[in-house]
Amino acid sequence: MINIDSLSFSYGRDGFQLSIPQLTINETEKIAIIGPSGSGKTSLLKLISGILLPQKGSISINNVIINQFSDAERRDYRISNVGFIFQDFELLEYLDTQDNILHPYRITRALTLNPEVRTRANNLAKEMGIQSKMKSLTNTLSQGEKQRTAICRAMLPKPKLILADEATGNLDPNNKTRILDALFRSTDKQKATLIAVTHDHELLGRFDRVIDFKDYCLLDAA
Repeated sequence: MINIDSLSFSYGRDGFQLSIPQLTINETEKIAIIGPSGSGKTSLLKLISGILLPQKGSISINNVIINQFSDAERRDYRISNVGFIFQDFELLEYLDTQDNILHPYRITRALTLNPEVRTRANNLAKEMGIQSKMKSLTNTLSQGEKQRTAICRAMLPKPKLILADEATGNLDPNNKTRILDALFRSTDKQKATLIAVTHDHELLGRFDRVIDFKDYCLLDAA
């Protein structure tokens, strides 16, 4: 379970300010977050993952207060427990698709790369329809293929929390449905919690709950 209490975050005195008095997300819930651009949706995902730190308040995941960890502790926790699907993919262009998917296992001692992990990576790539691209460099992939690579990388460590920032934003309608189906299947299989930022209101009916930043009054603009 995720619990956010009395959280305040800003990028500067005269800039963006985010205020969340209280927000609870239950284990295995699938949450969609909507709202206007610039309202802090991506910032919320980064705060939950520990990439950003709040100026005030706390974020706890299963009774562990993430923002009290050191930088190294947050990094290891994030790699081991959080699957983050970034809107801009954050793939490494000098690596092929396979090595991008396996990358989390090469940058921390918190994860162990073994044959079972490699098999799981291949199975994820097959499910996402990019198995034939495993040896292709990232800069040769389409936007949709890059998106699917980023999803495979996020899902590989079997995270209990998946944060998706416009995970279907670069996909055509057919692939959008296919990828969302695969993402939901993986979430259910791993009994994980899914928090997804989306502008696609056609998808909202598939989520357990929708949080609208405008209606939910999470944002205080300076």
